[in-house]
Amino acid sequence: MTHDVKEIFAGEAPPAPAALAAKVRTLAPSMTRSMQRVAEAVAGDPAGCAALTVTGLAELTGTSEATVVRTARLLGYPGYRDLRLALAGLAAQQQSGRAPAVTADIAVDDPIADVVAKLAYDEQQTLADTAAALDTVQLGAAVSAIATARRIDIYGVGASGLVAQDLLQKLMRIGLIAHAHSDPHLAVTNAVQLRAKDVAIAITHSGSTGDVIEPLRVAFEHGATTVAITGRPSGPVAQYADHILTTSTARESELRPAAMSSRTSQLLVVDCLFVGVAQRTYETAAPALSASYEALAHRHSPRSGR
Repeated sequence: MTHDVKEIFAGEAPPAPAALAAKVRTLAPSMTRSMQRVAEAVAGDPAGCAALTVTGLAELTGTSEATVVRTARLLGYPGYRDLRLALAGLAAQQQSGRAPAVTADIAVDDPIADVVAKLAYDEQQTLADTAAALDTVQLGAAVSAIATARRIDIYGVGASGLVAQDLLQKLMRIGLIAHAHSDPHLAVTNAVQLRAKDVAIAITHSGSTGDVIEPLRVAFEHGATTVAITGRPSGPVAQYADHILTTSTARESELRPAAMSSRTSQLLVVDCLFVGVAQRTYETAAPALSASYEALAHRHSPRSGR
């Protein structure tokens, strides 16, 4: 199975103006350099670009009219006219006072209060972008597969490995059989055992982490349902994923590497998966959650006489 950016977003309704910037941030890494210039221009100055004809935007970005139209379609719009309408709507929203007043750039000499404010805004923006770009049809299909799975394997390394562990403990608390693998050899040897009733989940921001892609490929080839949680929906991991859940990240900086911003969006997707599965399996999930809470309750109560 192979996916490209056009296939992934084919059939979706054009994004709302508020979701346009999120779509640009999500898809820009997968675009050609000329298309990136167009995307960056419309996201950076929606009001100015909304006033331009297709020829004017092509001249502004040093590209061609065909590139502008292709970029509009890749962003989910039937044509450039539809993109201009969305840009006008986004510009109106920003002029109404909804645009953020704080940037996400953190300087070495920033006061700690500014660091808190900037990180809080950055996290909020990342979550909003992820929610706007998340394909709920794909999410629902992944939830259905996990809810009925005989076994769930989760692959992630580094910061994504921490997210894999988070999903593992959530699924185990509602009584599902799940395993999280950060050791690539162990992940592959376990993936060989997966079958059609099983689910394999790969978590990789870059979409090209070999230690995560290899076990997902093995699981895919053995008939398991495969899910990729990634910030690069056109990356190599996509060719072995039945369902792709796209995450968004904030702009990287020296003091805020990709591992920080990607983790925020990955955890949101993991929480969405968990809640969806808990809903589908409520009759068994609710008692399992209660039992685990009661088993640990004495550890959270003050010890009498001490």
